[in-house]
Amino acid sequence: MEKQAVLVTGGAGYVGSHACMALSEAGFLPVCYDDLRRGNRWAVQWGPLIEAPLEDSAALASAMQSHSVAAVMHFAAYAYVAESMSDPSSYFRNNVSGSINVLDAMVASGVPNLVISSTCAIYGIPPALPIVEEMPAAPINPYGASKHIMEEIADWYAQTHGLRTCALRYFNAAGCDPSGAIGEWHDPEPHVFPLAIAAALDRNSQFSIFGTDYPTPDGTAVRDYVHVSDLAEAHVLALHRLLEGGDNLRCNLGTGQGTSVKEVLEAVASAAGRKPNVVMHPRRPGDPPELVADPSLAMQTLRWKPIRSDPLTIAEDAHRWYVRRLGERSLA
Repeated sequence: MEKQAVLVTGGAGYVGSHACMALSEAGFLPVCYDDLRRGNRWAVQWGPLIEAPLEDSAALASAMQSHSVAAVMHFAAYAYVAESMSDPSSYFRNNVSGSINVLDAMVASGVPNLVISSTCAIYGIPPALPIVEEMPAAPINPYGASKHIMEEIADWYAQTHGLRTCALRYFNAAGCDPSGAIGEWHDPEPHVFPLAIAAALDRNSQFSIFGTDYPTPDGTAVRDYVHVSDLAEAHVLALHRLLEGGDNLRCNLGTGQGTSVKEVLEAVASAAGRKPNVVMHPRRPGDPPELVADPSLAMQTLRWKPIRSDPLTIAEDAHRWYVRRLGERSLA
């Protein structure tokens, strides 16, 4: 039986490549669509690569039609908060205009199902915790705003063109594939776990704690970390929901449990066998003390359960990847 094809925009990126792996394991053919500006060619292992940008509407439509895709998973986006503050234009051009191109290609090609990679950044600083989907969108940076606009546009396309959509608002993606086949590799690296691992393995590297005076149990900021393999599984479950005719959905992907920066460092120290080198800094403007999801909706509607998202498992999987990727000798 021929596998159903799914177009994965940004499939050479961090979460996108893990989703491609999960799709393949679930019996689908992931067709990676990526211009490799921020993705990695080595991360494309489970299906064909179409190397083209989101700006190329014709290439998008051709990819959908030539592979007879049943659905699109849309990951391709710029995703650095600080960069979005210094260069909002590129974020709105890529994340919003690029998403419109994807939607137009879907309509032109008769592809009805869309799983959207979204973010908790659309909530901004929430009025209460845990964060539920009914809370108003109030992004405080262009990245979060661009994702919110993308969700709104997709909803209008659903109303006017009959698309079925599922927007997955995930919290802090972390970790690497447990088998070590793929992992996280950004330049520059913005994420806490890989930065902490580098500071544990490389004596010349330091991990920065921004703020130790937050109103949290240990004074450091608290976030809801979700293992990237758990995120990938949620995307596959969302795809099944759409293919079976499920209603449109927006839902949080988190654990419901917060982990402080100091707790991340403890998990990394346990995984690496040595403590990260740490330097303290004042708080950064705009950083909320605590962001934690209420994942009940995803657990109920998708029957999703994050099984690898405890801090130690995340740290162990990520540490294994970085040691394999770089070699301990180069980091000692």
